[in-house]
Amino acid sequence: MAAVKDDVVLEDLLRIDGLIKVFDGSVRAVDNVSLTVAKGEIFALLGSSGCGKSTLLRMLAGFETPTAGRIYLSGKDITDLPPYQRPINMMFQSYALFPHLNVWDNVAFGLRRDGMPKDELAERVESMLKLVQLGKFAKRKPHQLSGGQQQRVALARSLAKRPKLLLLDEPLGALDKKLRESTQLELVNIIEQVGVTCVLVTHDQEEAMTMASRIAVMNEGYFLQIGTPDEIYETPNSRLVADFIGNVNIFEGEVVEDEADHVTVRCPECLHYVGHGITGTPGMAVGVALRPEKIHLSREQPDKPHNWCAGDVADIAYFGAHTTYHLTLVTGMTLKVQQPNLTRHSGQGLTWGDRIYAHWSQDAMVVLTQ
Repeated sequence: MAAVKDDVVLEDLLRIDGLIKVFDGSVRAVDNVSLTVAKGEIFALLGSSGCGKSTLLRMLAGFETPTAGRIYLSGKDITDLPPYQRPINMMFQSYALFPHLNVWDNVAFGLRRDGMPKDELAERVESMLKLVQLGKFAKRKPHQLSGGQQQRVALARSLAKRPKLLLLDEPLGALDKKLRESTQLELVNIIEQVGVTCVLVTHDQEEAMTMASRIAVMNEGYFLQIGTPDEIYETPNSRLVADFIGNVNIFEGEVVEDEADHVTVRCPECLHYVGHGITGTPGMAVGVALRPEKIHLSREQPDKPHNWCAGDVADIAYFGAHTTYHLTLVTGMTLKVQQPNLTRHSGQGLTWGDRIYAHWSQDAMVVLTQ
């Protein structure tokens, strides 16, 4: 299915059909995945270590040969092409800069190997260094640069050959948390200025949701769900996706009533009235996913028959922008609740052991059938 941006259908650049990679005769690192990535899109492969995302990226680059399936770029089958014949560049987590070359020569390396004329080469390198704002560091060696600067040199080198597809393997993994966060949007802006299509591999949820227009959540070699960041977060299609993306409370229960506009689910902790239907049947076992930031706290018991429960404050964690409360419910379940700190000292005076009521709206939940 083609991607859509601002109501415009985008042209597909990359298409993967039924790709499989088997190691040691039986281990399926990538298990029959299919995907289309639109021209100019930044697409993220998100999953925990060992889920197959890097193996998939290496097959796109030509470093691994698929056991089955095909890879198409701009409509051309590139499955059997060697890496050097693919209009694709890959940027590794380690950056793989040449330590004996300065910044300028690192960026120029691939262009020299392609035999680009000197004048054109110099112009291309200068434009790349300007793009990543490293012109004044052109004569420095990699060890004289910060981690963020090395990352931009590696990006400039990857973009210098003007690939049709840019592959990023954990591109910010070597940076500390604060620098990684500040670099995410900077990296997106550079990629968008060039207009290159990008497939990004990461295990960092925030990185994927900040940088990508669409995300594929991977597990054990296959795609659990593909969608925009808000679709993945707000409407996960399974317990695995809901639990992997952000924090979530999952209540286990059974369907009491299912209509087109709502479903009622009875759980040991409370009765849920959810503002969407699921085409289920009474007695059907389901999960109810509820994000911590969508829950409200009050000292008084809510005056409604559903969507609330009582708990005792078991733990309090202050994070500056918000405070997270862990409530122990009557069943022993721990309910996480996030409250924004909108003003200084904005807490509700809660302390350990306090009895409190948690409540939420009918649109705050998602019913999970998987």
